[in-house]
Amino acid sequence: MSVVIRLQRTGKPKQAHYRVVAIEKSRGSTGKPIEVLGSYNPRGETIAKKLAVRQDRYEAWRKNGALPSVTVEKLMRQAQKAPAAPKAEAKS
Repeated sequence: MSVVIRLQRTGKPKQAHYRVVAIEKSRGSTGKPIEVLGSYNPRGETIAKKLAVRQDRYEAWRKNGALPSVTVEKLMRQAQKAPAAPKAEAKS
């Protein structure tokens, strides 16, 4: 069983939204994933708003031998380089 981490398209036509999933390599693009690791919204303003991935689960799958797709690897590198999103301040 060869596992990969890749994007799985969801959303309406012309309004793409993606799930970051761990899935068997032999399954199709709409196949049932082993685990959903997060989501990617290409319409977000910053990379912090675009990509939401459970980092601990991503690293666990990587340690178990799962290979990320080129796109997922690129997005994860961008997310690590980006500064942390500022926290909203409470109104008084």
